[in-house]
Amino acid sequence: MGIQFKTDETFRDDFSYRNSDAAVLRFPFPFGEDKYMYSVNIEPHVKAGTSPAFEHAFDVDEHYVAECRERAIVLDHDPKRCQVLAHMMPAQWDTLELLMESLSADYPEHFSLTRDGTAWHWINRPLGLDQRFVFGDASTLPCEPFEYITRQAQGDFTLQDQRDDNLYVDGGMVTTQADWSLEFDIGMSFHEWHGPVPLAHEIGVFDRALQYLLRLQYGHPVRRLNWTMTINPRLDTSPENYPDWGPDRTTVTPENIAGKLHLRVELQTLFRLPRSNAILFGIRCYLISLQDIERVEKWRKRLHRVLASLPPELVEYKGLTRFHGMAVSRLAALDDGAPLSLGIQPDQARLE
Repeated sequence: MGIQFKTDETFRDDFSYRNSDAAVLRFPFPFGEDKYMYSVNIEPHVKAGTSPAFEHAFDVDEHYVAECRERAIVLDHDPKRCQVLAHMMPAQWDTLELLMESLSADYPEHFSLTRDGTAWHWINRPLGLDQRFVFGDASTLPCEPFEYITRQAQGDFTLQDQRDDNLYVDGGMVTTQADWSLEFDIGMSFHEWHGPVPLAHEIGVFDRALQYLLRLQYGHPVRRLNWTMTINPRLDTSPENYPDWGPDRTTVTPENIAGKLHLRVELQTLFRLPRSNAILFGIRCYLISLQDIERVEKWRKRLHRVLASLPPELVEYKGLTRFHGMAVSRLAALDDGAPLSLGIQPDQARLE
């Protein structure tokens, strides 16, 4: 039996998004120890690890259909959320091939790809798509290849072109971002793109990360987890739509924080692409409410310790200032100080 998709949930208006118990336990909780500080924290993206979200090249879960519908809504309002510079067409086809091959191999009950030379046939059963096209001929698809396939994937994607010993953001599908803008960042170098991040530049995190990524090899993708927090299960927290989501922060109270506050985790994956030599950067967003975190003993205690020890610069950068104290106070009552195992795994098979 395949994945049971929750097709009717929403990430705006009535915010009907919810995680099943299984989705809570497979959540990629980002804190492997009781304190957090920026680090490169990159590991090979192999089909194994401490979270089920790592088991496939591109994770597909119960929220797939709803997230694809949310992406279509965002693009209808703002088509510029998908942009690719003209010289990146080989990277577009690389991306389409990688995603179609990965999804059809990892989820054959939901996706299939057949090829006869350049004549390709793609079937996406959850979205009801059946597309025959000529690989390399964009006129045989409803839109450009990068947009076509990333409309059918969870999370955001950017394309990094490598030249002059640097990486440049020369394309992207960005509709679920944590307060940054593709329209503003497109064409930027690696350090320019990461310019707003506090503390990390001073300790050389991005210098080391760039040197590592410049040596990334085809067939050896890597991954890391990043995180922030958001109010309500809203995927689109872009600068362009700040008037929609910014006021959410003023609605949090000690009484409703458990339902409103969501940990927002990005599973970031990086793939070297074969023809273009570009890097595909996947930014898969997961959301979990504080009340669901509280059902996992290890996670609620660890989150308390991480938030309580977070440097003030990171509290501000991650937008936590208004509700940081409320969250720490609530979680403190649930933390007895007992030692916790290292790693991000929940250490329990059922929820409280």
